[in-house]
Amino acid sequence: MNSSVFETDRHGWAELLSPRRVTQPISGEHRANWAVIGAGVTGLAAARRLAESRPGEEVVLLDAREVGQGASGRNSGYAVAVSQFSGGLSAKELGEYRRVNRINHAGLALLRERVEADNLTCQWREQGFYHAAADSRAQAECHKFRQYLDALDIAHTPLDQAELATRLGTETYQSGVHVPEGALVQPAALVRGLADTLPANVRLHENSPVVRIDHGTPHRLLTPKGALLADKVLLATNFEAPKLGFLARRLSATTLSGSFTRILSEEERASLGSLNDWGVLSLHSGGATVRLTTDGRISLRNTAEYRGGHLLSDTELAKRQATHRASFERRFPQLAHVPFEFAWSGVEGISRNGTNFFGEMARNVFVAGGYNGSGVSRGTAFGHALADYAGGAENDLINDCLASVPASFIPPRPLLDIGAFFTISRRFRGVGLDR
Repeated sequence: MNSSVFETDRHGWAELLSPRRVTQPISGEHRANWAVIGAGVTGLAAARRLAESRPGEEVVLLDAREVGQGASGRNSGYAVAVSQFSGGLSAKELGEYRRVNRINHAGLALLRERVEADNLTCQWREQGFYHAAADSRAQAECHKFRQYLDALDIAHTPLDQAELATRLGTETYQSGVHVPEGALVQPAALVRGLADTLPANVRLHENSPVVRIDHGTPHRLLTPKGALLADKVLLATNFEAPKLGFLARRLSATTLSGSFTRILSEEERASLGSLNDWGVLSLHSGGATVRLTTDGRISLRNTAEYRGGHLLSDTELAKRQATHRASFERRFPQLAHVPFEFAWSGVEGISRNGTNFFGEMARNVFVAGGYNGSGVSRGTAFGHALADYAGGAENDLINDCLASVPASFIPPRPLLDIGAFFTISRRFRGVGLDR
């Protein structure tokens, strides 16, 4: 229950950045008004909101790793404004679609504000994404997605194969939609920038895993080198919440992996269509996420598996690169000579029925998580709202977060392993050229 194992490695977006000065682990005994556990986008948003709304109170922010090495720095860098809901439009769910998208928009606006106010260097590009389809199953989903966008009056541009090829430099996709809302970002650079510009009354300690919470008044948070007494605790560890005794039968995890090319030459970039950078989300649930980054790399992620919340080893990651490579060369045969320079794996928190978690789950312990692959914007909104909720505020964003449907029960192992295997198998069924 109280595992002190918090994996990390040197494979990911953070390795594309210059070194930064890491804060010291917490040591000795400390006392604070507020403790926030987890310095990903949720924890950073929560800590900032607490500090700005309570300038006379200290907020201590603890992270088990270095900032940028957790899940918030290992995703594909999509700050989503408009969620895709697979399976076709349901008229009775229109209110739920709007609720989720309001949360997405709130998180996107908060991130935009910070990027602009603090001039964060994180390759922020607010130009939306391409939702694209190659095989028949994804093309059917494309039709459903357009119906959903029409029903909610969301601006979008339908595109055929030729139009997609002109923009993206690949003939793989047969149909697609460009949705102009949403931002692409270098995720590790974003969370680093958010961490390095926190208000003065936030004290950040990296490499400080909380291995146990002794509940009381105040709560006592134990780390390998110290302890923190805090009146209120905000838990923003997403899929790792079960390590501290929360959501153990409600929240699970999927391990994803992807690769980056080296920086492309001008001639190589010119072969990729008319745009300087772009992001593609597959309309098949098991399809590849592909990006041309502003610094001229192709990033491609196309594996997902259940590994109990663990990252891939170097050997395992090297094996997955064969799948990345095949997908890359099929999409971009003109770049078959371009090598991969980095690979990464990361873990996303998922619930069985696709819901999120938000609220007070023990006395003066508040938890948010379970973003099911949309954590950059949604996690930011949840963190901001969780800080307000913990402080006794009432507002529309809190109400939207609280309205998340209850999570389905997840069975213990070995039933969990069997169920996860078949769930992921269904995710990739019929993926074909979309992988």
